[in-house]
Parts: sequence; structure tokens; C-alpha cells
Amino acid sequence: MPYQLESPGSDLRERMYFPEAILGVGVLIKQFLRNFFFGRQTEPDILARGRAGSHNATIAYPEERAPYPPGYRGLHRLVPREDGTPRCVACYMCATVCPAQCIYIEAGEREDDPIEKYPVKFVIDELRCVVCGFCVEACPKDAIRMDTGEHAPPSYERSAQIWDEKRLLRGPPVSYQYDPWLRRGTPALSPEKLEEQRARAAPFPAVATDEYAQTPGFSVRALAAEAKARGEGGGA
Repeated sequence: MPYQLESPGSDLRERMYFPEAILGVGVLIKQFLRNFFFGRQTEPDILARGRAGSHNATIAYPEERAPYPPGYRGLHRLVPREDGTPRCVACYMCATVCPAQCIYIEAGEREDDPIEKYPVKFVIDELRCVVCGFCVEACPKDAIRMDTGEHAPPSYERSAQIWDEKRLLRGPPVSYQYDPWLRRGTPALSPEKLEEQRARAAPFPAVATDEYAQTPGFSVRALAAEAKARGEGGGA
């Protein structure tokens, strides 16, 4: 059942507007003077920059830049193996789970591996991406990460924001002891090189029951804790 809202109407003071306009100008002048002569908010999640003299909220970008918070993920990257090839096996999990449908993959078969596939084409439209991280969570091979800490660079053309596999494949390589290509071996690697890569691979977790369980899921809290630990260690 709808209910009635009583409107008392405007009094003379509200209809004149001048008192409210004066109050608004007063708030504006107060904020200006506080930012110009005194400090700013001390909340570290909002502003964590300390500068000599005035600590107003305006920075001289791009000469001066605000640091990104620890939980900032950044742009995607395709994680490489030790030999420089992508860990991606073109399973389409990331493209399937993507709510913005900004990932396009074309799969191909490896010549030296009759079982495994690889991405012939892997494209991400960064303009459509909503930076949700679902692709990172869905990937069973830890083949895509959002740990670059970078934002999309400005461009005048749309094509510059469509990143292919050549631009996405970067960063430090990742290898696990239970990676199928390390367990099966491959003609592309000599036995000595294969054993060397197996020795450098991360150990298989004791609580894991299959190769997919070792994929490190994305956690904002975990990244923030790591960043805080690094900061405390550097200060000591």
C-alpha cells in the first residue's frame, strides 16, 4: 500500500537562496584555505604522500605521480615458460568466463607435442576490459596474470589498445614441477635442459591433488600483505 509523504514546503529563508549560497561559498573557501596552508587527509588509502611545506591534494602530474595502492592489479600479461613460449594451452576458459567478451583466442597444435595446444592468436581489447580478474581466476595453468602494476597507456587510435600475444607475453617465467610438458618431456628440449628446468620448477604443494590445484589464485589481501611486508623490510 503506498504511503503519503508530507512536504512542509519551503520557508522564507530557503526561498531567498542567499543564505544557502553564502554557506556554500564558505565551505569552498574553508576547503581552499585548508588545502593551501595546512595539511590534507591522513588516510593512507586516499593520500599517502608526504611533501615538505604544504600538503595539499594537487600534484604536478606527470612530473609527480601518486603511488598505486598495494591491491592494484594492472594490465594483463601472458606468463611465459622457461623457454619463452606461453604457458597458455588455449583452453578458452578465460575467454568463456570474461563478462566483457574482450578476449579472442585461436588455438593451434604444437608440432613436438601431439596432446598440447597453444594460442596461435591471443588478443585482449583493453578498451572493453573491466579489469575484473575473472580470467586470472579461471585459468587452470597460471598462464595469465594481472600483476604488472601498469595502467593502459593513452593512445589516439583504438588499434593501439588491442593487445596481441606478442605484446602480452612478458614478465618473469613461471614453472611448476607438475607441468605436463615437464613431466612428459619434449623433443624441443635436450634431456639436460629438461632436467635443469625441472630443478628450477616450483614444488608441487603437498595438499594438492592435481596439477590445477597449484594455480595461485588472485587475492587483493595477499598482495597487500606482501607489499606491506616489503615496505617494513625496506624500512628496517
